[in-house]
Amino acid sequence: MNTIIRKSMLSVAGLAFAGGVFAGPIAAHAASPAVDAKPVAVAVQSAAPKPQGDQSHISLNDEQTANVKAIIAATKKAGLPERAAVISIATSLQESKLENLGHLGEKNDHDSLGLFQQRPTSGWGTPEQITNPEYSTTAFLKGLKQVDGWQDMALTDAAQTVQVSAYPDAYAQWEQQATDLVAQHWNS
Repeated sequence: MNTIIRKSMLSVAGLAFAGGVFAGPIAAHAASPAVDAKPVAVAVQSAAPKPQGDQSHISLNDEQTANVKAIIAATKKAGLPERAAVISIATSLQESKLENLGHLGEKNDHDSLGLFQQRPTSGWGTPEQITNPEYSTTAFLKGLKQVDGWQDMALTDAAQTVQVSAYPDAYAQWEQQATDLVAQHWNS
């Protein structure tokens, strides 16, 4: 028991020392006379959050790649950053594998359609609108913009808040592929 207390005390003392070493020079300059200096701009680069959990990946055909490009174009048109496109593409990968789903008959999840499996009966739009990639992406992004702090949320939390899925954690598995697709197509 004494060993644990002693180690804890040494840790606290070490932190206090380190804090004094680093704060000391700053505090010393704060007390010195004013210097005529111009402020320096500091670039802070925030990295996108690391993907959560095991990641999935599928090979895309031409139609799916065209849908990626449509999602990116709609995101740019909405004036949103790349992170919004990543969330949108990951959501579409989960919901439809980036395929613009029409009515699937008995296999249909209620009346879900399009890239995001949006439902006309839930107010997402008409079947014709929902199966238009630009419209469905814009509708998804409109929902995303209403989520406070979506930019800093885990992808799966942001997507789930918009989609209200029965499988809320499923979006996370597509984050790396969505990030890679946005990196590949954002400037093309």
